[in-house]
Amino acid sequence: MNFQIRDAITANMVGNNATQIRDVVEDAIKRGEEHLLPGLGVFFEKWWQSAPETEKESVLKHLEQSFQA
Repeated sequence: MNFQIRDAITANMVGNNATQIRDVVEDAIKRGEEHLLPGLGVFFEKWWQSAPETEKESVLKHLEQSFQA
């Protein structure tokens, strides 16, 4: 079986509005199940590919702060 997680997640999310996407993200985080992490990674990848540099820099600074000990 040739299963492509990017393709499957993209197909499942096509046509969802912002509220539906937020619900998926928040549910995945709340459940805390590791098998959901690749899906969140696909979300981040999709965003990263189209985000302007200023937004990327802002997110990177937030992530840097989030990972401070």
